[in-house]
Amino acid sequence: MADTAVKICGLQSVEVVKSLLHLPIEMIGLVFAKSRRQIAPGTAAQIVKVLQDEAAAGKPVPKSVGVFVNPSLEELELVLREAALDVVQLHGQESPEFCRSVKERFPVRIMKAMSVKDGESRDTSRCLNSYQGFIDALLVDAYDPVYGGGSGTSFDWSALAPYQEWTKKSGIPLLVAGGLHEHNVQHLIASYHPDGVDVSSGVEREGIKDINKITAFVERVKGI
Repeated sequence: MADTAVKICGLQSVEVVKSLLHLPIEMIGLVFAKSRRQIAPGTAAQIVKVLQDEAAAGKPVPKSVGVFVNPSLEELELVLREAALDVVQLHGQESPEFCRSVKERFPVRIMKAMSVKDGESRDTSRCLNSYQGFIDALLVDAYDPVYGGGSGTSFDWSALAPYQEWTKKSGIPLLVAGGLHEHNVQHLIASYHPDGVDVSSGVEREGIKDINKITAFVERVKGI
């Protein structure tokens, strides 16, 4: 379990980020897409500055991940000019060509999210192969009819098989999101062995990030 990466998504304040830095968290997600967790580039810049200062002091810090849904290159440029994110997470219907353009234009890694709709049948391998070489990580999330993902609901984890096969073949990590919380994440890890897990609403209390829930989630993932 200790090798499973943790991404805490939907962080909105410098204070909350500072409160998490003692935990073994590999990534923090900052949402720029339309959402109740959406933050402004200026706030993201403040958070990134905190991470940079900690790193300069020799401390381990999580990577900053900006979450976008069907952005334009111009939108990405505006954000990245202000906040030097480590990773851009594309959580919409972004094409392989768009992912390639982002990689060529900006000094960031690309995490592509794909949504699983229970009962849906599609040629997963063919779809994934079109992204070969253009993405650095794959995130599998439950389908949401409005935003495509980020619904806070789970999906049938047995559907992960073709995604796992492809990411292993491609040498990139697979992260799983969708309805995760401290009570089910150990089952996911023990049964399906993803490279990482992504949580947002599962570590909130009344819509606000809760440090106790985050700590419990991290402890379950890391086995500490």
